Amino acid sequence: MNNKYSDILKLARIQMAVTIVFIFFKFIRPPVLQSNSPEIFKIVLLSLPNFFEAIIGVLTVTGIGLVINGQLNKKYAMTANYIYILTAVLAGIYVIFQELNIIKIRTNTTMDPNDIIFSIIGLIVGCLFIQHIKPQFPGIRMDVQ
Repeated sequence: MNNKYSDILKLARIQMAVTIVFIFFKFIRPPVLQSNSPEIFKIVLLSLPNFFEAIIGVLTVTGIGLVINGQLNKKYAMTANYIYILTAVLAGIYVIFQELNIIKIRTNTTMDPNDIIFSIIGLIVGCLFIQHIKPQFPGIRMDVQ
């Protein structure tokens, strides 16, 4: 793979790391839920998937947005900062609408305020990753006009 995808691959590596952590927590979930662990641990374990989903969502949509924007005619391409904002908003709308059951694609339809809180925290963490990395894709404008 050539160097123009290096930032996209960086986002994918972060997604893989988040997925591995998610799998670890999914693996320890049943014994912790069946134990006499404090209720806060159980709440966190039940809401963590929303946190990880939000992070992965922001990173995925940002990568897709950068690649699509890089393929556009320079006249129509957006700056990277606009892409970061747009993808964060799109990921946020999707994640929150899913939690509020406006978008119904999951089988578990119970709405839990903790899930919304963890989703929002995950969106913030995903945006912090994007702001720290500032991923690029050749062909996008970096200047703000």
